[in-house]
Amino acid sequence: MIIALEVEDLLRGLGYRSFDIAATPTDAVEQASRHRPDLITADVRILEGTGIEAVRAITERLGEIPYFYVTGNVDMLKGEGVAVVEKPISPKAFAKACAAALRGKGDA
Repeated sequence: MIIALEVEDLLRGLGYRSFDIAATPTDAVEQASRHRPDLITADVRILEGTGIEAVRAITERLGEIPYFYVTGNVDMLKGEGVAVVEKPISPKAFAKACAAALRGKGDA
């Protein structure tokens, strides 16, 4: 939860104004279905599954949405070709990953 609040604060600093925090893939899909996100940030390790599963389920249901991962488990994302911010979070790396996701590139 502390990391989620840090991510929310970083997003607020980048101009975002609406946030949903989900603990499980099911919660993430339900929240995204109620309020389609402009951007998804996900940790790899979440309750009852992974952030990877959550992102896939959301994009399968709602179509393409920019996303990137904020995680301490970078090794689990090898070959995914997405932007990743390692924990502890660097605000500069976070902003760069956000911009890369919005451009549709995983080269943050």
